[in-house]
Amino acid sequence: MKLSTLVMRSLVLFVIIGPTWGQATKEPERYLFRREHDRDGIGKFYMGREIAQVMGHLGAGWLERPERERQEQPTRLMKALDLKPGAVVADIGAGSGYFTFRLAQVVGPQGKVYAVDIQKEMLDLIRQRMKASKVENVVPVLGAESDPKLPANAIDLMLLVDVYHEFSFPYEMTQAMVQALKPGGRLVLVEYRMEDPTVPIKLVHKMTEKQVLREMGVFPLKHVKTVDTLPRQHIIIFEKKREEKKGK
Repeated sequence: MKLSTLVMRSLVLFVIIGPTWGQATKEPERYLFRREHDRDGIGKFYMGREIAQVMGHLGAGWLERPERERQEQPTRLMKALDLKPGAVVADIGAGSGYFTFRLAQVVGPQGKVYAVDIQKEMLDLIRQRMKASKVENVVPVLGAESDPKLPANAIDLMLLVDVYHEFSFPYEMTQAMVQALKPGGRLVLVEYRMEDPTVPIKLVHKMTEKQVLREMGVFPLKHVKTVDTLPRQHIIIFEKKREEKKGK
């Protein structure tokens, strides 16, 4: 048999069968797509949950509504975070900066708050407020749908208020967030309680504690506690696991 014929047969066999290492390492489909879905969702599902549509920058006024303190008690949420001066914090899905500036006040001038959002318009609002209030410990960050664009092992606490359920790529985003946390750093998800039908929020914008624990369970995170002292939301706190030191 000629060498050229042998090469051609090998190529055909490679195309038909494929490389065995590709078959061995192929990951299962992470996301499912359905034509029929909730009108407030995007038709993309992760671990059985439909991902919600992102609230656009035109909804910034709703974030800053004066009745929010009465309805959701954000002051109580801030106390539950138990933040210390000098901490480095990330406000993921910062929006108009409702929590960003509260966090900045608590961590003080020695601390830092990364205000992360995927909408430039939201970050423009934050920059305007920074300038007007002469706040210097906030760093606006234009993130991506699958990456918050934060430095590795740098964050003491990461806060996500009513935003995780809108992530288009929740697995990739969480993976990147965990990488940005310091060992022992905390990841705090605040989500409207789906278990409570009286919470006046659209269904796909609510999550059960069980679903949150399921989705976080694939990452090196420890569930510290769930605080249910807010009128409408879970405060679900995780801690990044520290790497165990290998023995000599």
